[in-house]
Amino acid sequence: MSSGKRVLLTGISGYIAKHVALKLLNAGHRVTGSLRDRTREDEVRSALVPHLDTPEALGRLEFATLDLTSDDGWSRALRGAEVLVHTASPFPISQPRDPEALIRPAVDGSLRALAAARAAGVCRVVLTSSSAAIMTGTPPGRPYTEDDWTDVNSRAATAYTRSKTLAERAAWDFVRDQAPSMALTTINPVFVLGPPLGRRFGSSVGVVRRMLSGRDPMVPRIGFPIVDVRDVAEMHLRAVETPATAGQRFIAADGSLWFAEMTAVLGTAFPDRRIARRVAPDLLMRTLGLFDPQIRSILPQLGKLEEVSNARAREVMGMTFIPAKQSLLETARYLVSEGLAD
Repeated sequence: MSSGKRVLLTGISGYIAKHVALKLLNAGHRVTGSLRDRTREDEVRSALVPHLDTPEALGRLEFATLDLTSDDGWSRALRGAEVLVHTASPFPISQPRDPEALIRPAVDGSLRALAAARAAGVCRVVLTSSSAAIMTGTPPGRPYTEDDWTDVNSRAATAYTRSKTLAERAAWDFVRDQAPSMALTTINPVFVLGPPLGRRFGSSVGVVRRMLSGRDPMVPRIGFPIVDVRDVAEMHLRAVETPATAGQRFIAADGSLWFAEMTAVLGTAFPDRRIARRVAPDLLMRTLGLFDPQIRSILPQLGKLEEVSNARAREVMGMTFIPAKQSLLETARYLVSEGLAD
């Protein structure tokens, strides 16, 4: 059991952030979770309560109202905090018409959080970034590592990948130039699966829901590295508790799966569901992408199954990762059991 730190966790109602809150509370830390809408407090509490190790853990949770676009409330929320865990950032299922609608809140929100932390005397920050800040542009011809950065000028760079890359770079630049005493760690998850806490979940879980629904007759010829949300949360906890992680990026990942491999696993586990097994020709996907923005957003990934290295997380944090297929199955079973898969 940890001695306990006071942590401000931004965006606590998010899919990843609720799992981070659970890990922090169960490890004995005090958590102030930020929300844009305080009416979601009960939703967050209800999602966490069944998984807390002790009833007393809930007493270490409180809430603050914060917005990435406003300075209001930050100094009050950070009063007495020792650590900032900044997870809040938009994650769309399709790309917006105006890229700045994603980029500006992500970049400005990160800088606002860091500046407020510096003003409050907080010297430890853990930032939730993304593999999107690592994996877009010219493939390195080997598994991606934390030394790689997305090329924001690449034709393959979407508004989302640019937002995550620019926000993370801005954070590192801020610490280097304006807060040299601040110890920053970033966690860079790949495609995140795993059972949600509560009935709200991220866009990535929505992909599994779509597969289970049987609405698509074929799957695109794409794939992603996968990580379980519980491992992502554990990495945030270990970053908070392990000084040696300061000044480093950490990829959160297990292994990579093609969509066709994912639907084969799901089809075997749920034989009564009409889950697509056939792979759609690339030409068909490009044609459909002219009319469907969700399809259009994945076109740069056609034919690619990128690999990443999780060596740093294993060596520095001592991580072992839940297998990708297990994470996929547990996600699907949760959606089916909750009646969320149709």
